Amino acid sequence: MAAEDAIGPVRKGPAEPFPAAQAPFDAIGMARGLLRSVPSGALATLATDDGAPFASLVTIATDADGTPLMLLSRLSAHTRNLEAHPRCSLLFSKGGKGDPLAHPRLTVTGRAERTDDPRVRARFLARHPKAELYAGFPDFGFFALRPSAGHLNGGFAKAATLTATELLLDLEGAEALVAGEAGAVAHMNADHADALGLYAAAAGEGPWRLTGLDPEGMDLVSGERTARVLYPEPVRDMGALRKSLVAMAAAAREGR
Repeated sequence: MAAEDAIGPVRKGPAEPFPAAQAPFDAIGMARGLLRSVPSGALATLATDDGAPFASLVTIATDADGTPLMLLSRLSAHTRNLEAHPRCSLLFSKGGKGDPLAHPRLTVTGRAERTDDPRVRARFLARHPKAELYAGFPDFGFFALRPSAGHLNGGFAKAATLTATELLLDLEGAEALVAGEAGAVAHMNADHADALGLYAAAAGEGPWRLTGLDPEGMDLVSGERTARVLYPEPVRDMGALRKSLVAMAAAAREGR
């Protein structure tokens, strides 16, 4: 019997991360959770003059499939860098008390591209409503980071690499859910604030506001806090979404 058959996957070296599918922890779930819940991160680009790495702080949202989204000004060095060299990376780190290196963080590498997709604008401004003050300025534009890979450090002895398909959701068959997202979000915020508080109870008291829905879960904010809440099972249409939300609220009220 091979060693990995007896005790699970074995690292070849002390610093070598596991492929996500072989990791002895939920690397894909942890990575997707960071993608959805971290509202700002470090953007690393290649400087236009000498190609040196250039890191800056940016605010982040996600598209329905988890693609990282940014609103950037052409007056910023990182935007000029991206227009010349689209290759870049984003560091997602939620942080917390104590040693910052003890908390999970995710680096996503890929290529950034400008996008005028109305859904991108809507999802970004739902997560960062104050950005609407300057989102329409002619020197600002929305960018999507098309991932090529991810590197997750989940804390001590928890490292994994991820492919683009492991980072992002497959939206095939969920087109109606994506199309109906804006209406569902508006309805939940207007009429079901109590349910949103139940969903996000583990993240603390609200009031909580829903910013986005996707086949895997929902994104909520309360002031500077964020919460990612997963459904019991993935949903692909509005009917399944309604049933899941009703069941989740009922279970929360019953303390289950």
